[in-house]
Amino acid sequence: MNWRKWNRWLHREMGFLFFGMTIIYGVSGIALNHYAAKHWNPGIISRSESFKYPAPLTRSSVTRETVEEILELTGEQSSYKQYYFPNDDNLMIYLKGGHITVALSTGAGMVTKVRQRPVFREVDYLHYNKPKKLWTWFSDLYALGLILMAISGLIMVKGKKGITGRNGILTAIGILIPLSFLVLKLWL
Repeated sequence: MNWRKWNRWLHREMGFLFFGMTIIYGVSGIALNHYAAKHWNPGIISRSESFKYPAPLTRSSVTRETVEEILELTGEQSSYKQYYFPNDDNLMIYLKGGHITVALSTGAGMVTKVRQRPVFREVDYLHYNKPKKLWTWFSDLYALGLILMAISGLIMVKGKKGITGRNGILTAIGILIPLSFLVLKLWL
């Protein structure tokens, strides 16, 4: 068997083996890019609703009964955990899966409910290597597999449709794009 057949076989088998990992890292990579850019948080879903407490409050007038009234007004009696004052004009009530904030001087409040975003939480868990140990070794194997797949893909096709032809130009562009970002953002 010649080396091109071995190369094609290796490229194909690694492609099947690492399909799931590629999807995981692709999806979580997109999510993490937008999280870093502050577009959204891929790990949680947050929903807020405003409400109005009937009368202005002061820090000294807020008691456990006042907090219970707010919980009843918002329908969050069963979710209560604790309350505190982050400053003199705001009350924060912690809930299971969220919180309530109240501006004491106006009575204006906001109920924020938070829950885990399905799928993204799990793929981010793997992307950040939180399992450690065996997952680190598998991730390293995957990274090595990607390197081998990239190299084997470059030399798979020969002639004018291969690396020496027009696809050589695409390869050069693919190398120049990240280098350009490094030059513009890091080195200048």
